[in-house]
Amino acid sequence: MGPLVRFISCRFILGEVLLWLLASYNLVSQTVASDRQHNVAPEINQARQLAQAGKAEEALAILKKLEQQQGDTPGLAHELGATYYKKGDPLPAIPYFKSAIDQDPQDLESVQLLGLAYFQTGRPAEAIPLLKRVSSLYRAGNVNSSYALGLAYIQTHNYPEARKAFAQMYGVPDDSAAAYLFFARMLLRQGYDPVAEENARKAMSLDPKLPLGHFLLGEFYLYKSDLENAEKEFEQEIKLNPAYAGTYDRLADTYTRLGKYDDAERLLQRAILLDANATGPYILMGKVQVKKMDYVQATTFLERAIKMDPNNYVSHHLLGEAYRGMGKAEAAERELKLAERLQSAQHPQLENIR
Repeated sequence: MGPLVRFISCRFILGEVLLWLLASYNLVSQTVASDRQHNVAPEINQARQLAQAGKAEEALAILKKLEQQQGDTPGLAHELGATYYKKGDPLPAIPYFKSAIDQDPQDLESVQLLGLAYFQTGRPAEAIPLLKRVSSLYRAGNVNSSYALGLAYIQTHNYPEARKAFAQMYGVPDDSAAAYLFFARMLLRQGYDPVAEENARKAMSLDPKLPLGHFLLGEFYLYKSDLENAEKEFEQEIKLNPAYAGTYDRLADTYTRLGKYDDAERLLQRAILLDANATGPYILMGKVQVKKMDYVQATTFLERAIKMDPNNYVSHHLLGEAYRGMGKAEAAERELKLAERLQSAQHPQLENIR
């Protein structure tokens, strides 16, 4: 995959999923928190307030003390599990959630969070029945359960059920073109490339004019550096869906790699006019201008991109190259070093930028 696709479209997928799983604690807890505010021990309410204030260790100290004194206190196992989970430590949360469910089989928050904890700790097969139970109870749109359930099915290679989970999440029929397209997108994000292509092609066979179908196939080919087929798919998408800025950006990326810098520049101008808030076209425009050795123009676009997203290491690296081309050695060194620091903090390798 090219650097901008890797950086913009597919970076930090694992971290993104884990952050989402942690955030889901707040989403699911809001649905039942009011039911648990009453008739619980005061220590549990105190601990819950501390955890909500970000003081998980203090909350755990109170709960563990209560566990030693009166381990069968109603709601204690649930609160211990939830506090560990919110702290970002799902492994010790698991036995507490299991105890909470044994005490109250209708504790759906514990059911869901146990499923999410199993998923986070690499046990997708155990997560599936729990997440399926919660998802089936809220077919109108329990996004948390459906998403995690879909990912768990992917990891166990049960692709038909994964597709159904994502279809439920987006409220479309299981066997529709949209369902296959959503599933292909999720597969590509997780790195299941051949299966993603198969499902994207299935989507297009069901509906040849499906918006973003050719776009996804183009991204797949760009991922594989199959530039000829990527170009064809993006051009097809523009014919069907000319108002989507992302297609111009991705086709411009394809042209840049083919050395067609003038063509790429024209497409990026269109992308920016359609969506002035996306950083990708500005970064790529800066890269194109560096390639064309128009370093002054490059700095204009890259400085704008950095103002929009100061932590994008690609922008800083390209700006360093532009400054170097202008003979501004000190500024170039500053930007290149900053790019290295940001890259090291964000884990992806700084490769293929040129």
